[in-house]
Amino acid sequence: MINNEELTIRIIDNAALIDRALDGYIERLLKKSAENYPKLREAMRYSLLAGGKRVRPFLTIEFCRALGGSVNDALPLACAVEMIHTYSLIHDDLPCMDNGNMRRGKPTNHIVYGYAGALLAGDALQSMAFETAAGCGLSAEQTVEAVRLLAESAGGSGMCGGQQLDLESEGRILTFDELELTQSLKTGMLIKCACRLGVIAAGKMNSPFIAAADAYADGIGRAFQIVDDMLDASADRAATGRCDGENEGDKKTTFMTYMTENEARAYAAALTDRAVKAAGLIDNGQILADFAEYLLNRKT
Repeated sequence: MINNEELTIRIIDNAALIDRALDGYIERLLKKSAENYPKLREAMRYSLLAGGKRVRPFLTIEFCRALGGSVNDALPLACAVEMIHTYSLIHDDLPCMDNGNMRRGKPTNHIVYGYAGALLAGDALQSMAFETAAGCGLSAEQTVEAVRLLAESAGGSGMCGGQQLDLESEGRILTFDELELTQSLKTGMLIKCACRLGVIAAGKMNSPFIAAADAYADGIGRAFQIVDDMLDASADRAATGRCDGENEGDKKTTFMTYMTENEARAYAAALTDRAVKAAGLIDNGQILADFAEYLLNRKT
């Protein structure tokens, strides 16, 4: 087992690497916008470089590294999946969606840049994600599969589909199966995408490691959402750095609708155990196993 200090250092180092790379992409790919439409560039930077746990790019980098690939090969795809994630947060916070006022301890994008400005910033980040993935420098086969996977995971059969189900759930109680389906799409698909992108970057896209990545992602993805729901239900919302969520809480079905805190924690722990077992199918997957435990025990 990797000790907590080593894991913490790896998380911090990877986050710093991702932040530098994201900053570089947004500067390099948006040179003209600084002169012609600086507000768009500013709005994109505001959310993209706002920090956060960088869970998804961490998974891309560490799956690639565990399978013998290089960090440099994984980095463009790690940045691409974080761009998709950031665009989804910007749009999720809009008044027509969850109407959030705070994100990661800061006013949400539309509060600062207006509804239209936030909409465009999200759209532009989504496009930049595909531009970044398409220029990743991997083989043609790897690049095409990475771009296809991003599109599938973020689109109507993935994250956006989950967001639609989430919108339709307002004002009624979902069944447990409906709740799990919604969260497996809205939250889980991009986590699964991040893990698979690491396998692709390592050149193992046609290997059994894809199935291991999927099993790992399914475990941590569902556990991640359960922990989120627990934190939202029991912790001071200001301490979570999440939006104040006028449409959240008892107006929306969460895992806490069906479980006590002890039951939810036990379920999340069981899902994490599945992820740990899946990480054990990878020769150098110990840090992935430890990261699953880290996500289970997080406080924010």
